[in-house]
Amino acid sequence: MNVTVYRKAHFNAAHRLFVPEWDDERNAQVFGKCSNPNYHGHNYELEVGVTGPVDSTTGFVISLDVLKKIIKEEVEDPFDHKNLNVEVPEFANLIPTAEHIAIVIWNKLRTKIESHLDISITLYETPRNFVKYNGAS
Repeated sequence: MNVTVYRKAHFNAAHRLFVPEWDDERNAQVFGKCSNPNYHGHNYELEVGVTGPVDSTTGFVISLDVLKKIIKEEVEDPFDHKNLNVEVPEFANLIPTAEHIAIVIWNKLRTKIESHLDISITLYETPRNFVKYNGAS
């Protein structure tokens, strides 16, 4: 029997959505105010779900203390109060859209969470705009 446990987290970060090869006018047409050359910020809300069997000894799918530590080290510390375009290496050549941020987070967590457990990411960029990613292509 599989159960999903969730941990919520948040981080504040700035970004700019733009294609460097395009001029400001074309970027503005595609990305709107999110292409502001001076960047803009969001208060991101993150939900990480971990699905798997309940361990018969501990009663856990995963220790929430362990999950909390992984999220802090892999997401909150490197992303919080950062300019994603400039300060986070994963976005050096990747537009930091909510979609890409969710995929990057999933990939970072996948290396730290046991492979027999499934991971899902829900990332809220605003209260009304969010993405979900579970590693499926």
